[in-house]
Amino acid sequence: MTLWRIRATVDDRPGYLSVLTASLALRGVNILSVQVHTTEGGAVDDFLVDAPDTLDEAELIAAVERGRGRDCWVARSEARGLADQPTRVLGLAARLVYDPDATGEVLRTLLGADEVTWRPVPGAARSGIDGVTMLLADPNGGSYLLHRVAPSFTPAEYARAQALLEVGAAAARRASELVTVVLPDGAELTVRPAVADDLAAVVELHERCSARTRQRRYLAGGALPSPARLRRLLEPARGVTLIAATTGSDGAAESVVAMAHLLAEGDEAELALLVRDDWQRRGLGSTLLRRLTRQAESAGYAAMVLHVQADNTPMLRTLRRLARPTRVEHDAGLMTLTVPLTAGTATAADEPPADPGADGAHRLPSNPPIPAQHAGSPTTC
Repeated sequence: MTLWRIRATVDDRPGYLSVLTASLALRGVNILSVQVHTTEGGAVDDFLVDAPDTLDEAELIAAVERGRGRDCWVARSEARGLADQPTRVLGLAARLVYDPDATGEVLRTLLGADEVTWRPVPGAARSGIDGVTMLLADPNGGSYLLHRVAPSFTPAEYARAQALLEVGAAAARRASELVTVVLPDGAELTVRPAVADDLAAVVELHERCSARTRQRRYLAGGALPSPARLRRLLEPARGVTLIAATTGSDGAAESVVAMAHLLAEGDEAELALLVRDDWQRRGLGSTLLRRLTRQAESAGYAAMVLHVQADNTPMLRTLRRLARPTRVEHDAGLMTLTVPLTAGTATAADEPPADPGADGAHRLPSNPPIPAQHAGSPTTC
């Protein structure tokens, strides 16, 4: 027996696929898998079959045509073709995540393309398929042009390839957001966007914070937040959550020592920090505050809003070191601080040194009231 791939178009009508499969069965052809690609010209059926050694390409095409198939393409296949398509795609996606430079080869493998060319010209406006040519928009910029002699590309293949590019681009963006920061005392930490899998480490972070630190962060006593609430903070619908983690020199597991949130409401973004007690007053709060400020400006928010206890002197000092005009509103022992933002004003080159006096604990309520502004000029905190 010999493995073959057969692709043919049939009318998208009840019973037509069964006529084609019956025609193949009469010649001893065993169908191992089939994919159906819907197109404007009919249903394109893609078969992986096991055929008797006595059958050649011409006889297989004849069998397909007797089964009311048209535009038939036949080619020998290898044993690896026995892997089902979802498994193959997941494997290629995993390769792309770990090796973004392999994008061209991944596309070639996925589609059996003869040529894959990256071009700096954006392809978003003209992306799509034209017979044996496919143009894919590269989410990182530019486009991929693919060509194969036969068979023609289908809309399903185009959608599959474009989705794979999106996965690779997302993985590349996340990798580029991972940075190593060095605090004034020489300690090195990794700062990266949080993901859902960080929940256990973030729960441990809260458990290792004192009740006073948690109370300064949440203003609702020193109790531990529920896992459900922390899960929502890790992956906010709008905004970003950063975590700072350290790995021991002996290869110990990553330990999360701080987290920072930038959550959007309208054109403003609310900011909150939590730093483990033994990492306070070492400049970590200032580092995270400046990084979130740059992200808020890049995202185009009009202002950042912070809610800080009036006696949280280290946090107020950290904010003051940003050297930004800040509107201050008082409500009993709570201060609402609004920092207007101008997109593009903060850069890594003019970033001030970290403030080792920050403890980075203050509140970000889920829906805080914003009091009316005081009359007169903004007050610098």
